[in-house]
Amino acid sequence: MKYQVKETKDLTEKEIEHILELWDISAWNTMKSAYFRSFFKNSEFHFLMHTHENLLAIIRVNFDFTLKIKDSEYTFAEAVGLVAAHKKKGYGAALVKHFKENIIQRNIETIGFCHSDLRPFYEKCDVEILHDKAKMIKESIGSAWVNSEDDDILIFHILPERKELLTRLSPQNNAYLMTKE
Repeated sequence: MKYQVKETKDLTEKEIEHILELWDISAWNTMKSAYFRSFFKNSEFHFLMHTHENLLAIIRVNFDFTLKIKDSEYTFAEAVGLVAAHKKKGYGAALVKHFKENIIQRNIETIGFCHSDLRPFYEKCDVEILHDKAKMIKESIGSAWVNSEDDDILIFHILPERKELLTRLSPQNNAYLMTKE
């Protein structure tokens, strides 16, 4: 197995097809590679690959992620789309280990999100979890601000003072996901 990081523009057609297959999101299943590259242009992809170049697990890093807390905006890298080609084989956990080492070495402040049923997996991967804090992040849907569907914030690597900001989120102290126009 080998660990690899690629920018969106460097992905092969086959890799894009395999990523979309693994993610299995119906709205994206027919996405063409040119649109994929445009849609995910501010991302990078972390892979665990088999020696035969088959994708075993993938994480996407979204560099377009900004939270407004009180009157300040904070940009983080967002780890999303973790999926393994085969469940219960350790590929996801192995990728998370390599991923954490990579972003710590590169000093990229990175968070992620999960539902509470995934806590045991991330605990096993030694990822710090801010329980029930993702619900304090509001997203703009139409003209309304709604709570995130996720439960927890995953701390892959961030500065202590920024972690403290996330720890202090509450129903009275929400964060707002800022979208680019």
